[in-house]
Amino acid sequence: MTDLFISDLHLSPDRPATLELFIDFLAGRARQASRLYILGDLFDSWIGDDDDSPFNRRVTEALRALTESGVRCDLMHGNRDFLLGRRFRRGTGCRPLPDPTLASFAEKPTLLMHGDLLCTDDLAYQRFRKRVRNPLAQRLFLFKSLASRRALADEYRRRSREAMADKAPEIMDVNPDAVVRYLRRFGARHLIHGHTHRPRDHEVLVGGAEAKRSVLAEWSEQGGEILTHCDGVWQREPVTAS
Repeated sequence: MTDLFISDLHLSPDRPATLELFIDFLAGRARQASRLYILGDLFDSWIGDDDDSPFNRRVTEALRALTESGVRCDLMHGNRDFLLGRRFRRGTGCRPLPDPTLASFAEKPTLLMHGDLLCTDDLAYQRFRKRVRNPLAQRLFLFKSLASRRALADEYRRRSREAMADKAPEIMDVNPDAVVRYLRRFGARHLIHGHTHRPRDHEVLVGGAEAKRSVLAEWSEQGGEILTHCDGVWQREPVTAS
């Protein structure tokens, strides 16, 4: 049986081709798997499960069709959609996947993360992350009207783009020491994450032992990529429009 791993689709009404790519993927390639792991940032923003827009309903219905077909889907929060909640999971049949999660594939301990926790050199972002993940801050945000939340989300994305433009690229990448710390802490020999949009497989030394770090790709209107695992074999597959 095959496991599939994706992240960073950043689904948004502004990117209709990416949505169609994802819908086709769920109705096609994903149906051949036993399990789909979405490691964060499925949406470019998520302002609450009560946002029942036609766009969100299409995604919900497509995921529900996948899980009802017998494919298990585990969903991790990203830095853009950390407000995905129980109502969304009930509507889709997706199961919550904590960040980080230790799993096992072919008896090899594997750590699954979104990836933003590894970017410890970006101090401003880590402070922001801590603030917005506070349960009280989230409750206060969700208490606002949909219109207010939508405006705040738009403002956050604007500020995020400006901040990223001013940061050195290496600051927004993972910190190597943080990678080793997490691998050692969980006793893992393989780390899979997204967030950085720098798809590649890296060799890592943890206490003299070899480990591996697999970075998932961002999806765009031109295409995407999935990481697959079957019988101990890991491969990357392109996802293109049909």
